[in-house]
Amino acid sequence: MAGTVRQPIDLKALEKYIDQNVPEIKTPLILKQFGFGQSNPTYQLTARDSRKYVLRKKPPGKLISKTAHNVEREYRVIHALENTDVPVPKAYCICTNDSIIGSAFYIMEFLDGRIFEEPEIPGVSAEERREMWHSAVLTLAKLHRLDPKKVGLEKFGKSSGFYDRQIATFTGLEEKQAEAVDVDTKQPVGNLPRKQHLLEFFKKAEYRPKDRGVPIHGDFKIDNLVFHKTEPRVIGILDWEMSTIGHPLSDLSNLLVPYTITPIASPITILPAPNSNNAPITRLPRNAYSAFSPSSRLAGIPPKEEVLAWYTTAVASETAGPQIRGWNPQQDIQWGAAFAMFRDAVIYQGIAARYAARQASSAQAWEVGQERGNCAEVCWGLVQTVLEGRGERAKL
Repeated sequence: MAGTVRQPIDLKALEKYIDQNVPEIKTPLILKQFGFGQSNPTYQLTARDSRKYVLRKKPPGKLISKTAHNVEREYRVIHALENTDVPVPKAYCICTNDSIIGSAFYIMEFLDGRIFEEPEIPGVSAEERREMWHSAVLTLAKLHRLDPKKVGLEKFGKSSGFYDRQIATFTGLEEKQAEAVDVDTKQPVGNLPRKQHLLEFFKKAEYRPKDRGVPIHGDFKIDNLVFHKTEPRVIGILDWEMSTIGHPLSDLSNLLVPYTITPIASPITILPAPNSNNAPITRLPRNAYSAFSPSSRLAGIPPKEEVLAWYTTAVASETAGPQIRGWNPQQDIQWGAAFAMFRDAVIYQGIAARYAARQASSAQAWEVGQERGNCAEVCWGLVQTVLEGRGERAKL
């Protein structure tokens, strides 16, 4: 839901820009800010004719990462997918002039549908929940079936070496983020636990999946989807800032994170933020839900094996691009799950670093950032599972 503006922007300057560049959006505007999400500040614009739009911008100030807030890439991929069967909002404009509202931004269509912050999709029937998950999986397969050359995305990313680049990117991010110092406590964020052991494992080419290159979202999960207001189907995919040409395993593993972490999750303690009078709280980690537990799965939540079967069947289509046609992810899913946890640990560390600099766009940034250590430990456990599955001992 959109509400109070926590990070003000120059509304008059924005209206002037819109009048000159996007006249179909009628000014003056009413501005609200969405509260959910950790990365790019996102606003709802209500125009004079009551039509609604969404503005996403880079956070203010000097950014630690040049890649984690790339609204230009978001705009480019959404615009490229408008004429495909992949559901995306209409993109209206991109502005890279920081002088307008302080940082680059783009404006897109507001999709009037349902967004579920939790992957168990609460408040719907079991039948609808199952169909919504099915739609999410088929939507992901539609994206991965695309041939980048046929939709103008052949230069959107390299067609090979995805996980090599991912390892290099997240290693660099981890190192920079570790150096961030809290403006009040003067304490550094610090490195992730088991960092060196994890990197040693992921850099071993013999453990990695076969190279593939398709359009990927980069953060595909239920809360980045918009569902129809009354029907159990996806009408839009949001938050494309991490999109590229890459391995489909990355998106699939990200969607399956609740299935991965729930069976092995243990309660963690979250300390109060600096200068806060709140008491510590103990709870399960993010992305751990009893609804996904094999012993207490919520009605309508499909088994992990069925999700994989849906996806495998969908990408086997004759219309699928040559990079993915016939791929069976079952052989790669354990490695993908481990890397997804490593990536999440670095992302949580990044949220902690932005909180330290007071650049975070979410009120929950401090709490999320504290989960980075536990996420890295979960990753280490999954790495050992991969090694044991190969008949090896985890000696890293």
